[in-house]
Amino acid sequence: MSGWTATVRPPTSYTNPLKAQGIIDYGYSDTNMADYEEDHLVPLELGGSPRSTSNLWPEPYSGTKTASTKDGVETKLKNAVCAGTITLSAARSAIKTNWTTALQVTGIG
Repeated sequence: MSGWTATVRPPTSYTNPLKAQGIIDYGYSDTNMADYEEDHLVPLELGGSPRSTSNLWPEPYSGTKTASTKDGVETKLKNAVCAGTITLSAARSAIKTNWTTALQVTGIG
């Protein structure tokens, strides 16, 4: 349903401390918080847990595998689920296992 994710997305007051800690935990050399998005591994649009710390991680805006790249994967998976091309379970499993290969694994990319 359009607009639903806005009703469950956690505020930055919750995600920013997680992002700061995640940047340290992942060992990123760039520690500028503005260079990352605290992202949901399994996106909200596929039913990912909004506040689970195991579903949130600092995703870089730069490099070859970026927040923007993952957003495109999320949208394609959501559209395929809504179209009945793949199951919700398959989409969730593929993106959780490795978002960079999720489109190929599900056969939609």
